[in-house]
Amino acid sequence: MEQVSETFTVDLRRLTVLRELQRRGSLARTAEALHLTPSAVSQQIAALSREIGTPLTERDGRGVRLTGQARVLLTHADAIAAQLERARSDLAAYGEGGRGSVTIGCFSSGILGLLPGVLRGLAARLPDVRVEVVEAEPPDLFTALDAGQVDVAVAVDFAATPPHTDRRYSRIDVLRDVLDIVVPTNHRLTGGKQVALRELATDTWVAGDARSCVGAITRAVCATSGFTPDIRHAVNDWSALAALVEAGAGVALIPRLVRPLYEHRRLAVLTTEGEPPSRNIFAAVRTGAEGDPVLRAVRDQLRSSAAESATPRTETP
Repeated sequence: MEQVSETFTVDLRRLTVLRELQRRGSLARTAEALHLTPSAVSQQIAALSREIGTPLTERDGRGVRLTGQARVLLTHADAIAAQLERARSDLAAYGEGGRGSVTIGCFSSGILGLLPGVLRGLAARLPDVRVEVVEAEPPDLFTALDAGQVDVAVAVDFAATPPHTDRRYSRIDVLRDVLDIVVPTNHRLTGGKQVALRELATDTWVAGDARSCVGAITRAVCATSGFTPDIRHAVNDWSALAALVEAGAGVALIPRLVRPLYEHRRLAVLTTEGEPPSRNIFAAVRTGAEGDPVLRAVRDQLRSSAAESATPRTETP
């Protein structure tokens, strides 16, 4: 395949597979994300390569890597996907967006602390629109967004999240969610004074798995404060994490968005010295879909509900 075909056509489904391969970096991970076999992924890429008449992958040890031609094609794939979304948005706007359905993909604590208000607001604003919620985190959340299984992705910025410069998505910031330091009530630092996070460098910590949002945020915040936390207990559920802190198993960072899960427990919430640690919550749609009236209403409601959910720090018990 030395010359690009002058009459090539492109199967958009195969472009989706190529985009996922770019994100995941291997045939096996791409296959897992798309619920295909590695052989099926290879066949889709090979078929796309034949369609356009140029190689898209090359061997890299036991795996494959994208060719320069594939990366050129992917820049056009992003533009094609965005234009299709604009067409869909224009059609939806023509009908004034008063009917239809929308699926919101969101992380678990966002579902707990943010989406109830969003759903109530949307029920009042768009009573004829069916709203569905799916729990998911990056990178799977954005695979679902690319595939059209999710229309709005609500996520936390961390390593597994697409960067701000990713042209496939149009995103808005929704909420700066403060992370409270929670410790057992008999902890040496309780008593009302402000504490620096670094003062907990020698403590045992409770945090999530490093690959999860729960664990990644804690590790990143502690690293910024100059230490690596001694994580003895790895749990990805905020309620379970709070229970372990209450039992004296360690200290932790817990976002205010999940306050209902721990405000009834006997925990001490320490006042942070200086600017408190926080995580950034954002909402993304496929580029080109910004004009869809339903998706615009969802994003507006997310910001409105986020403003209402922002609450002051719990006092130390």
